[in-house]
Amino acid sequence: MKKHWVRKDIPNEEVVAGLSSGLQLERPLATLLAQRGIETVQQAEDFFVPRIEQLHDPFLMKDMDKAVQRLSNAIIHDEKIMVYGDYDVDGTSAVALLYSFLCEILGGGKEAHDHIKYYIPDRYTEGYGITESGINFCRENGINLLISLDCGIKANDMVDLANEYGIDVIITDHHLEGETLPNAYAILDPKRKDCTYPYKELSGCGVGFKLVQGYCQKYLKDAEELWLKRMDLVAISIACDIVAITGENRVLSYFGLEMLNKIPRMGIKTILEQAGIKTRKYPPFSEDTIFTRVISISDLVFYVGPRINAAGRIKSAKESVRLFLVEDEGKSMEISTRINKQNNERKQKDKNATEEAMDMIRNSHEFENRKSIVLYNPRWEKGIIGIVASRLVEEFYKPTIVLMSSEDGLITGSARSVKEFNIYDGIDSCADLLEHFGGHKYAAGLTMKQENLEEFSQRFEEYVKENLDESSYEPEISVDMQLNLSEITPQFIKNLKKFAPFGPGNMEPVFETDGVMDDGNAQIIRDKHLKLKIFKPDERSNAFDCIAFNQKDKMPLVSHSKPFNIIYHVEENRWNNIVTTQLNVKDVESNDVSDTDLREEDDMLQNEGDYTYRTSGNI
Repeated sequence: MKKHWVRKDIPNEEVVAGLSSGLQLERPLATLLAQRGIETVQQAEDFFVPRIEQLHDPFLMKDMDKAVQRLSNAIIHDEKIMVYGDYDVDGTSAVALLYSFLCEILGGGKEAHDHIKYYIPDRYTEGYGITESGINFCRENGINLLISLDCGIKANDMVDLANEYGIDVIITDHHLEGETLPNAYAILDPKRKDCTYPYKELSGCGVGFKLVQGYCQKYLKDAEELWLKRMDLVAISIACDIVAITGENRVLSYFGLEMLNKIPRMGIKTILEQAGIKTRKYPPFSEDTIFTRVISISDLVFYVGPRINAAGRIKSAKESVRLFLVEDEGKSMEISTRINKQNNERKQKDKNATEEAMDMIRNSHEFENRKSIVLYNPRWEKGIIGIVASRLVEEFYKPTIVLMSSEDGLITGSARSVKEFNIYDGIDSCADLLEHFGGHKYAAGLTMKQENLEEFSQRFEEYVKENLDESSYEPEISVDMQLNLSEITPQFIKNLKKFAPFGPGNMEPVFETDGVMDDGNAQIIRDKHLKLKIFKPDERSNAFDCIAFNQKDKMPLVSHSKPFNIIYHVEENRWNNIVTTQLNVKDVESNDVSDTDLREEDDMLQNEGDYTYRTSGNI
């Protein structure tokens, strides 16, 4: 699918010059700072070297005083406490954070574990959020206080049921509220309309972290270490829940990643080893990590997150909590191995369902002119439909809803969106046809009766047509700036690393260099990736290895001994203890408008089997 390159505006020249001079920083990187809204040397220093003092006072959050007071009373009076969380990475990391904290301040051991319990609802039999089964479990086990994490902001009926049983509820959540708030003892949610907390983008685990920080600040004034040492769990939740890595989240991610690299908890160490990232057995590449390379946000997203989520999709998310809590290496490796196996099983189910969904779309004329995708297959599983929806968005770039049959006879599904379309609002426009729904701009879940499916599909399609501009059906890549290959120096790369951690709100920079050429050895590897070495005709000494993942279709464009344009990330590639600079190419386009006809001719030749590709076995 053709991608539209959107070049960012050039920031104020005086601001860029001031940053470059004041920080002794390369002008392209000073430009990056200005593009990110950083205009003074002090702001830049705070950005490059976050400080714990940049975290906000937890008592700025609505109901924090009530929440820590109720928690303190429960501890003083030996009440039983239930730590209740969602089954995804954000929820299970939050449960591990609060559960381990409460057990630790109670001295650990059997007595602490008798008073503190945790509960994760079953994805298939209970579904998302605070459930009746969970409330009944609390009642049967004499729980006096339930603390929800990453859920509860719309659990009005369940909170009423808990109140009826004499169970107080403290909600900690980061999702949008409904028409009315639940009648809970306290509700911690920075997105509450009446909450003036200065940072709104905390993860669910992040809100739980603020509760721990608030408790320590009021009752354990000399125990800062108790909340500081749990920032690794917050960093994992921020990465895997794809929340903004700005403001307070940047501080939490920065220090959380530092912990993960230097003193990782046992479960994270072994799950990364299952993903192929080993701890060093020789002098490290960096003194900042015990692993063979520095662990980044993207590692958490691509290696840790899917495996943690797989436990809840295939078996039980309680396994994920156990992994976060385990301290024995043997037991940790046992759990990690089991979770990795579940992830492999999940990937196969995901692959099969995605292929089936693709066939449904490509073999039906119905989808040719539709602006949205609504697919239903009663046999698909709840644990993978969100992944399938994401795959379909990647392939067809349309707002997508994937649905399956649930055990209660209803249809349940997951929705994923494209840029510039609020899929939550689209679903809300059909609310009268739904039993339940929730989510946010780019992802949502919904449940409906089967007889409403056809009307829902029609009305959702009409809403998309009316509210999504035609230009939004072409995926965009945001390009930060033009860069000369000669500017990519070791010092440039060293300073570029200071911009991490990267993520929403602070994406890894995308640079553009026009008029480059391949050295004549471009090749397709693993039948899908493009590997090449590029240079500028007038700067042959500045040549860089490049990898373009899943872009074998660009081979005709780079192999005609003609200049072309690329956009890319600048990375370091490590192989056999050797570190080299590599350009991770995001897209390629012709440097000459007249090349359009040539590319079309190559496509025809390729289809006829007359175009020969060179292949290689490994990257």
